[in-house]
Amino acid sequence: MNDLVRTVNRSVGRKVRRTVRRTVGRAAARTVKAAAEFRGPGRRSLRDGLLATLVPVTACMAMLVALTAWTKAGAAGTPARIDVGVGQVFLPYAGRERTAAFFRIANTGGSDDQLVSVTSPAADEIMLNRHERVGEGGDAMRAVPSANIPAGSVVHMTPSTLDLMVRVKTRRQVGDAVPFVLHFRRSGPVAAVAFVVRPGS
Repeated sequence: MNDLVRTVNRSVGRKVRRTVRRTVGRAAARTVKAAAEFRGPGRRSLRDGLLATLVPVTACMAMLVALTAWTKAGAAGTPARIDVGVGQVFLPYAGRERTAAFFRIANTGGSDDQLVSVTSPAADEIMLNRHERVGEGGDAMRAVPSANIPAGSVVHMTPSTLDLMVRVKTRRQVGDAVPFVLHFRRSGPVAAVAFVVRPGS
């Protein structure tokens, strides 16, 4: 299916470019002919005629440049295609309501996407956190508004890279299934489930 979409995009792009080139060529020919055949009384009429003929040439050239930029930027590629695997939620320590959740996110499409938020009916709050190494053996955690999911890649959430800080509503047991909805900028909401496990298991 992806190969078919790319073939169609390439075919459409070639047809548009050929049409633009033919239009530019015809407009340029009219410009040369107008200049060669002009016998009017003044330079102003010649200038006005040339300007009127050059307008479509300029517009077509702008269209060709925009089409080239659009293709090189990847806008002609296939959409993002997100798949979220079964996740894990760490069993909260006694007396604590905050824990961490992890998912594997695959993007098999031809365009990048972004994870922008996560919700769950079982949680009061969910934050996306990124962990970074600081100094020798240190670890710093900071909340981030989104996480990039590049085209053709798999993002694995781990306690040392990217995770979800979850404030659960009620105490959970090992093996409980917790529903989540991951919200992506392009792909929209994707339902997922995570099972409660002991940290380190």
